[in-house]
Amino acid sequence: MADVHEERDRLEVAAEELADLEAELEELTFPVTGSEVVAAIGDRKIESAEGSYSIGELVPETDEETFDSPASVWVQLPQPTVAAAMKRVVEASKTLRNTDFPWSQRKAYEKTFQELKAIDADDDDEGIQVISDWVVDRIRDKETLPTSRAVRREAAKFCRANGYQIRNDEWLGI
Repeated sequence: MADVHEERDRLEVAAEELADLEAELEELTFPVTGSEVVAAIGDRKIESAEGSYSIGELVPETDEETFDSPASVWVQLPQPTVAAAMKRVVEASKTLRNTDFPWSQRKAYEKTFQELKAIDADDDDEGIQVISDWVVDRIRDKETLPTSRAVRREAAKFCRANGYQIRNDEWLGI
């Protein structure tokens, strides 16, 4: 539970706003789907160091995405650009027939987006946008989820093409 509190601190959300949002989440009956969260509080805005985001921009609006507790919703919020990218990918993956998006693959995509975010905090998270666009395009064009390795490889190519040093022993160092 300490990790959830650390994640909340990184949001830089005013304490009263945080309490209001927690109260709204507590009103939901868990487990809930992403669609239910968005329907209930999707218009609710949070302010972070990265800007203003609605919950609907950060939580995938699908019935396949489920949350066991308010804390499991909070996990989506600390890094809004990563959450928004994952929302796009998860929602795009739902257009595929007979395709499962395993938790381990999803976590690998998320880690790739987090590594892109860590590369340069001042770049407006361009890498996250570029790679999430690439993943969504691959889903649409090839009708399959790219492997987590392919996503990491594409992220590494983006980083190197933009002058970011990637060591072979790092997550993106494929």
